Amino acid sequence: MPAVYLGLGSNLGDKEGNIKKALALITKRVGEILALSGFYETLPWGYASPETYLNAVAGIKATPDPEDLLRMTQEIEREMGRTEKTVDGRYHDRLIDIDILLYGDLVMQTPGLTVPHPRMCRRLFVLEPLCEIAPFLVHPVLKKTVKELSEELKAQEPKTL
Repeated sequence: MPAVYLGLGSNLGDKEGNIKKALALITKRVGEILALSGFYETLPWGYASPETYLNAVAGIKATPDPEDLLRMTQEIEREMGRTEKTVDGRYHDRLIDIDILLYGDLVMQTPGLTVPHPRMCRRLFVLEPLCEIAPFLVHPVLKKTVKELSEELKAQEPKTL
């Protein structure tokens, strides 16, 4: 059974409560949570909003195949009040967002799902919590550890005084 890593985020309402509710539903419907990062407060990525995000990464023991896992996580998002991933191709505030980051060593691309997540390596709000729980996990395409990817991305950030 492959190790599966999910990214979770919320920037509306009770952010921590939203993530905890999603985790409870994941445990009930998808699989056991084996590892959970701390919660990270971050700025929105890809759009402007006055609302900050709370983000976390969970390592789960999942039995569904990747497409069934996507269907199940999207059902949880909808049940919690999420209606769309984007509006006119743009990101927006959300109660909950659940992304499949990694599914073992699987590399796949379909019209509805790409694994590993195609933007995970450009997002510190994904890499930092993932590094907390699985620093030596190797990205199946880039062949670098999560720790290496996180350090590389941090080095690219503009330095402030």
